[in-house]
Amino acid sequence: MHTDLHELLRSLRVWDPRVTELPPFDPAAAPDTPLPLFEGWFAQAVAAGEREPHTMSLATTDEDGDPDVRIVMLHGADAEGWSFATHATSRKGRALDAHPYAALAFYWPVLGRQVRVRGPVTSAPAPESQADLHARSTGALAAALTGRQSEALGSLEELRQASEAAWVQARENPAAPSPTWTLYRLRPEQVEFFQGDPQRRHVRLEYRRTGQAWSRGLLWP
Repeated sequence: MHTDLHELLRSLRVWDPRVTELPPFDPAAAPDTPLPLFEGWFAQAVAAGEREPHTMSLATTDEDGDPDVRIVMLHGADAEGWSFATHATSRKGRALDAHPYAALAFYWPVLGRQVRVRGPVTSAPAPESQADLHARSTGALAAALTGRQSEALGSLEELRQASEAAWVQARENPAAPSPTWTLYRLRPEQVEFFQGDPQRRHVRLEYRRTGQAWSRGLLWP
């Protein structure tokens, strides 16, 4: 059955009150630095039942200067920055090598919230990257050991065979190394917190780093 895309789009609603609560946000009460606010919002998203709140969009610029974006998993956020991981030889790994600057975006529709982060990206030392990998699940290790991310794939059968071999290796040796697996950290220079409002008077609070200090201000929605 054919469904008209435009009719389907018109039938959808943003922030349906049956599943979304738009909490008030007073930017005057926000902390002086963005990390504590992010940690609080993240915990509230989890408590509100947001599905996969640790997933985020990662935007990069490739070797030719063209933009790209994909969904990845947040591995942590601390004084060193927001962290994620991938193969250094993957498409995003190559992009980060060419242009080590990126942007992240979190969207938590159950609370009508977004968080956007921009800044330079550095890679962690190999021992730390491998420790990050081995702290994850067997499936994550198997996927990393399968390797060849972003390369052309001849067939799904080829993938199945490589994946099965990697699963065996991951189960038999949970400390198996994946040399190209790299933990990356984005050191934020700008962090924006967006809180949706039912009257469309959305609150946008932006933090900007200058040296080691942070300033903050409001943005028009």
